[in-house]
Amino acid sequence: MKKLSHILSAVFSPLLVPTYGMILVSYLTIMAIVPRGFLWLAIGVVFLITCIIPVTGILALYKTGVIKDAALNERTERTAPYILTVLCYLGAGLFLYRAGLPLWIDMFFAGGALAAVVNIIVNRWWKISAHGAAMGGLVALMFRMMTSGYAIFNLEIWVSAAIIATGLVMTARVYLGRHTLMQVLAGCANGFICVWLLSMI
Repeated sequence: MKKLSHILSAVFSPLLVPTYGMILVSYLTIMAIVPRGFLWLAIGVVFLITCIIPVTGILALYKTGVIKDAALNERTERTAPYILTVLCYLGAGLFLYRAGLPLWIDMFFAGGALAAVVNIIVNRWWKISAHGAAMGGLVALMFRMMTSGYAIFNLEIWVSAAIIATGLVMTARVYLGRHTLMQVLAGCANGFICVWLLSMI
C-alpha cells in the first residue's frame, strides 16, 4: 500500500497535472479539430514550463541549501518553490493565450496559479495539500468542459475517473502521513473553486 501511495503521489504530482489537463483538452473538446502537430507542440511547451522548469528550480534550491527537502514535505520550505510554480503556471497560460487558444483554457492555468497563491498564504499557518489542489483543479476543468458545451464526447466516464483518481491521491497523501484528511480536502476545494471560477471568464 505504501509503494502504491508513493506511485500515485508521483504520477499525479502537481507539476504533471497541468500537462494531463492540456492532453484532455486537446482530445476531448472542440480543440480536437486543431492540427495535431500544433496541439502536441502546445502540450510539450506546457510540460516544459509547468514541470521541467519547476523541478529544475526545486533541485537548484535543494542543492544550494535553500530548502532541506526536495519533496517539500516541510511546510515552512514551500514558499519559494510555490512562487516559482505560480510563475510557471502563469507563463504556460500566457503562452497558450498568445498562441490563440480559447480563454477558458488559459484560465485553467490562471486558476492553478491562484490556487497555488492561496496555498502559499495558508501554508504560513497550516499545511494545505498541493496534490489536493491540483486534482481539484483537474476535476473543475473536466466539469467545465462537460457543462459548457466544449466537449465532443460524453464526459461522464472521464469526470468519474477524475473524481476517483482525486480520491485515491488524497487517500495516498493521508496514508503516507504527508497530510491530514482536512488538509487534503481543503486543498481539493481550493483547486476546484479557483479553476471553476476563473474558467468562467
